[in-house]
Amino acid sequence: MLSVNVKIGSRPLTLRVAVVGSGPAGSCAAETLAKAGIETYLFERKLDNAKPCGGAIPLCMVSEFDLPPEIIDRQVRKMKMISPSNREVDINLVNEEEYIGMCRREVLDGFLRNRAAKLGANLINGTVQALDIPTNNNDPYTIHYFDHAVGGDRGEPKTLKVDLIIGADGANSRIAKEMDAGDYNYAIAFQERIRIPEDKMAYYHDLAEMYVGDDVSTDFYAWVFPKYDHVAVGTGTMHVNQRDIKKLQAGIRARAAEKLAGGKIIKVEAHPIPEHPRPRRVVGRIALVGDAAGYVTKSSGEGIYFAAKSGRMCAETIVEVSNNGARIPSEKELKLYIKRWDKKYGLTYKVLDILQTVFYRSDATREAFVEMCDDLDVQRLTFDSYLYKTVVPANPITQLKITAKTIGSLLRGNALAP
Repeated sequence: MLSVNVKIGSRPLTLRVAVVGSGPAGSCAAETLAKAGIETYLFERKLDNAKPCGGAIPLCMVSEFDLPPEIIDRQVRKMKMISPSNREVDINLVNEEEYIGMCRREVLDGFLRNRAAKLGANLINGTVQALDIPTNNNDPYTIHYFDHAVGGDRGEPKTLKVDLIIGADGANSRIAKEMDAGDYNYAIAFQERIRIPEDKMAYYHDLAEMYVGDDVSTDFYAWVFPKYDHVAVGTGTMHVNQRDIKKLQAGIRARAAEKLAGGKIIKVEAHPIPEHPRPRRVVGRIALVGDAAGYVTKSSGEGIYFAAKSGRMCAETIVEVSNNGARIPSEKELKLYIKRWDKKYGLTYKVLDILQTVFYRSDATREAFVEMCDDLDVQRLTFDSYLYKTVVPANPITQLKITAKTIGSLLRGNALAP
């Protein structure tokens, strides 16, 4: 542990940071802090928790976050886009070494959490209930929590004093509420894990499907993504009442019925998904990352990579401005993380927000969207952006061609009609 001579009152200062939530955002933050020798506490309410999501990760995440091959269930190289009228467009990765990774969240999250703990983060199986917030920049925060390691499901009440808190506890973040981060709109992801016969599972060996249409999702898309020994079949919607969600899930089950025949549901999951960043993501010495901050992209609904990246970027900023834990950062210094995040990814979120507004507002525009995906230039640009999180600019002629095809598809789908 880093030893320094700076003191606050009678306490020699080694910066103490609590990370609440051990999904990709929290675990990657805790790992970065622990590597820097900062005293780190990683809270997780349920150590076997698995957030319902498609579980797709981009290729760049595998190398950037040093993920071992055994946590990747499938290497998907083929995507099938299916329109409201059941028009199918095949999107195939050309380069043999490229793929989209398909993971089970309980496997991915468990790996990242355990790695952070092995590197020195103190893992606490506990539920955070409340914070005592100091009135100055020196006094600690007091975390009130129930420790499930000694008190079972109910937990034993305990407290912990820390200098800084990272909220990585998802869309229903307790930390966001305690710091008055403000509300945001959210959608619901609903997913069934279905074990299907081996011959049908072979169809999904390296293939994932995305369905669009009012019958499967009024706001996003529905999916059939392959896992180790089953498929994840789900939908996302902003219609949060149970009747609407069940109707949409029945829609995707009906559209994919032939491919899922003989399947058995082994798990049903549902979870809120943020629709945009919270109004405040840093308040005092508390910072939000991942879903707690609202870092899920529109249109694609991608959140895993951005969660992990935000956790790491936030922690890197803390290490930097605290001089490796030798001083307590101020709110202004912590907000450097927000400035860097918005500069790097702000445009990505805006563009995908526009795409969702344009292409997901009716079945006609969804037909146009699927038609546009049939173009090889569009596919290449889209995959470069997704796999590597860098948009490779097309040459002017290609860019004009893509623009013309987009407008033509919209017109044919009556998307521009009043």
